[in-house]
Amino acid sequence: MTVRSLCRLNGTRVRLRLSTSPHLFRCHPNLSDEVNRNIVQSEIEGGVFLNDLPPSTVLEIQTLQHCYQVVLLGENIALISGHPQYCPEPTRVAIAGSTWGGSMLKCRFVGRGMHLEFCHPEYRTPIVTSPVQEIREPQMEQVRDQCTGVARSR
Repeated sequence: MTVRSLCRLNGTRVRLRLSTSPHLFRCHPNLSDEVNRNIVQSEIEGGVFLNDLPPSTVLEIQTLQHCYQVVLLGENIALISGHPQYCPEPTRVAIAGSTWGGSMLKCRFVGRGMHLEFCHPEYRTPIVTSPVQEIREPQMEQVRDQCTGVARSR
């Protein structure tokens, strides 16, 4: 739905057109069909732009192989844990975004079906995860228990 309105801005009459529908990606003629398809698919499957989340947000990212715990510190910096080799303990990293398994990166985005990519301080090349299956924001009680090592029986 589009709302149209006339108003004055610094004495100049302007016509405003406001859209109340969500912004969806429109296929770009200069991108290949495969790239356009991947971008549209990422919007269908869902994900989260890290810029839309406040610092200290906790995310649980389940990939095909591991479950990562991510605490956003600001911008693209985060503490990440959940991989037995790269981050068994919370490690400060820079999250680049997500890829479809190639070189094209959707910056500062974590998407289902995509591979999370982050820069680890001890490795020259970025770490690329297996495909993301689920992205959750755990309840604070669960986070507190994990941080203190307490396992609750339910």
